[in-house]
Amino acid sequence: MKLKMKMFTRQDPNSFLHLSHPSKPSLFYTLERERERETDGQQERETKHHKIQIFLMGSSSSPSATPYINGEIKGGWKRSQISPTSYDYSFKILVIGDSGVGKSSLLLSFISSSEDPLQDISPTIGVDFKMKMLAVEGKRLKLTIWDTAGQERFGTLTSSYYRGAHGIILVYDVTRRETFTNLSEIWAREVDLYSTNPDCVKILVGNKVDRDVERAVTVEEGMALAKEHGCLFYECSARTRANVQQCFKDLSLKILDKPGLLEQGSVVVKRQILKEKQLSLKKRSDNCCS
Repeated sequence: MKLKMKMFTRQDPNSFLHLSHPSKPSLFYTLERERERETDGQQERETKHHKIQIFLMGSSSSPSATPYINGEIKGGWKRSQISPTSYDYSFKILVIGDSGVGKSSLLLSFISSSEDPLQDISPTIGVDFKMKMLAVEGKRLKLTIWDTAGQERFGTLTSSYYRGAHGIILVYDVTRRETFTNLSEIWAREVDLYSTNPDCVKILVGNKVDRDVERAVTVEEGMALAKEHGCLFYECSARTRANVQQCFKDLSLKILDKPGLLEQGSVVVKRQILKEKQLSLKKRSDNCCS
């Protein structure tokens, strides 16, 4: 088997990553895996392509947007500012809800530091995730945020997607009543069924409040549903970025208030567990050899 990696840019507006300005090229790696095999004396070659997103740390619409590649910072920013290896806690966040409610837009609005309005993006396919370094109450957090990116349309979400999540964002579109109804009838039930963390923090988010004249779900209804399911509640606009940053910040604060989640996300605790496992394996090995 041969592995080779090449880097390229693409500007296709239908690609799975859409930034604030589609005219700006997005950066990807394509990992080509070539495998040769013999079939009835004939040599066949198959190539598989895997797109690996390079996370842009900073504004996607700014020339200073800097990718973090292979552990090195390409550009003038200091490693201490954005290094994904320097943090106190690491938390897994899920973004779920019906297709088209603006989950991907909400995520990109949070990741990007630009103040420009976010352009509309088309629904995407596949499970996508992004990382964001966040400072909250003197703690350095690494948020790994998972977006279903269209998989909900095919009913292909599995329990593995929910496993180990510390926070879950349930999103509906305030202009589409059925997306609100489905949160209670479908998504909240999935969370109860598959979530492995009893202390998992949930937040209910009504998106697209910039289209208030088309509103089909009232603020009061959203608050009532959030209370029913024990969720925090926010209304926001991924397009104008209204309340988006505050939504993620409050979710992070709530996670930090949960001792069980805090211990799970602690880098120090994880290192200690790894050290204990290594010592245990070494002890077993020594006993076998003696």
